[in-house]
Amino acid sequence: MQRALAGSTVPVAAILFEDAGELIGVPFYVMEKIDGYVIRGPLPDGWAESADDRRAVADVLVDTLADLHAVDPDKIGLSGYGRPAGLGERQVRRWSDQWERSKSREVPAVDELGRRLRANPPQGPGGAIVHGDFRIDNCLLGKQMPATVKAVLDWELSTLGEPLADLGLFIFYWREAGDAKPAMTPSPTMQPGFPSRAYLAERYATRTGADLSDLSSWVALAHFKSAVIAQGIAARVQAGSMAGQQFGDIGAEVDRIAAEGLALLTAGSLPPAAANMPDVNRRPGSDLPR
Repeated sequence: MQRALAGSTVPVAAILFEDAGELIGVPFYVMEKIDGYVIRGPLPDGWAESADDRRAVADVLVDTLADLHAVDPDKIGLSGYGRPAGLGERQVRRWSDQWERSKSREVPAVDELGRRLRANPPQGPGGAIVHGDFRIDNCLLGKQMPATVKAVLDWELSTLGEPLADLGLFIFYWREAGDAKPAMTPSPTMQPGFPSRAYLAERYATRTGADLSDLSSWVALAHFKSAVIAQGIAARVQAGSMAGQQFGDIGAEVDRIAAEGLALLTAGSLPPAAANMPDVNRRPGSDLPR
């Protein structure tokens, strides 16, 4: 994927060396070192301090995702990289099966979320390159303002399919101020000045012209997938196979994630962007803690 996207509008690290296993006994590759920030927690000192800068970080992430989805896979040699349609249905089926294999207790919210998604799986135009795990900490961000994405990383889950699968997962990961802090994933966007999830969706729609009428179903699918993953982690923690890693109350996390996904399906849409938009008339940075 990184080789195919080299030279495109999507920033990726160049592959410098690849070995099938002869050198050290396992396949590996070496990619170009790119200077940048991986944002997982508090922002680096002096970086993206104002609300305008933090909105610009959101903008370049959305625009990079839109650029990825605009790449024609046939033109870069990826026509056989995956099935171009039906990703939502396959994902619902796969994670429903995984839930039945991993659950150690009854969680009605997960069961109901899965039931609704199986009855009406997410739909949309397919044929795009899908990253599969697009989020802020899977991108290297430039160290200087204005905000830039230096490279998109972690392509292991990439495929072809419906681009709203990426957007839905990206929005799921994007936590807002006042949200419950997730136990398993970083949440740097909960810091003051970052825009809302609905803002991301509106920018993506403006940039691509995509029909987002079914976006809430894709975000709900991201919740379902994450709840099942959380249950799998809980089972491994209980079995003592997580090498001492601590994730807090994973059972409560499963319940919360599933309940949020159900609420999305019931509402049928994301809340309006204005609910958590930065005030563009306010002096940049005046709403941030000193």
